[in-house]
Amino acid sequence: MAVDVSGRALVLGGGGIAGVAWEAGMLAGLKEAGVDLTTADLIIGTSAGSIVGSFVAHGVDVAEAIEGLSGESAADRPSDPVDMDAVLNAFAILFDPGITPQDARVQVGKLALEAKVAGARRGLADIGLRLPRREWPARPLLVTAVDTADGAFVVWDRDSGVPLPDAVMASCCVPCVFPPIDINGRRYMDGGTRSITNADLAKGASAVVILEPMAHVSPRTVLAAELRELGAARVAAIGPDQGAIEVFGVNVLDPALWQPAFRAGRAQSAAAADEVRAVWNA
Repeated sequence: MAVDVSGRALVLGGGGIAGVAWEAGMLAGLKEAGVDLTTADLIIGTSAGSIVGSFVAHGVDVAEAIEGLSGESAADRPSDPVDMDAVLNAFAILFDPGITPQDARVQVGKLALEAKVAGARRGLADIGLRLPRREWPARPLLVTAVDTADGAFVVWDRDSGVPLPDAVMASCCVPCVFPPIDINGRRYMDGGTRSITNADLAKGASAVVILEPMAHVSPRTVLAAELRELGAARVAAIGPDQGAIEVFGVNVLDPALWQPAFRAGRAQSAAAADEVRAVWNA
């Protein structure tokens, strides 16, 4: 799917709790520096980015949103530890150049369906409950996910007939962490299993800014192919700096990362401001 939008697009990639907080910190810091990415004509959210995108599209202050999310999470942290080995194994399949992307997603979909993670269902439901609104925003917002059965990539918007909380929960459904989400008789998992950014959905935009929390661990070939799809658009792709990477650690789903990752993003925004300004404010 490609969207023909002549304006500016904001692409918010996946990255767990660390990604949500880091992206929010970047947005807050850039706005303070005179680069307001929340004025985007199109917002594309994958996994963590779908949460941030929902807040942005509804006009909610991201700094206040993180404050609220971190407070709620601190009071109700999941009791079941994340099996990071299972998660890493799933993404190793997705990153294997010897397997076609579609076949890889089918294999990971099978792992996601078989994983014994039913206890995490409440945590996934909380994601939907913590959105600013249950309704889709008036502003263009795209949310991505992948069908566990056939690996098909899906993109939902306000005209798709899928409730926003369901779309966001599906997009955030990290395989082997959360149970896939049932929507209209199909089971869906994280949109990041197709791409951590899905930046090619911004095709047609004149300017594109990509915030990519997992840039340091994601294959560059995927983003490179997406950037080629963007043609002559002005593009800035920003990943975490070394300080942010050290804050993230190994488990980006750790609820303790809300405030540290937000601060890391805000601190990094100063160094990224000139690059982003040249694209966004041109």
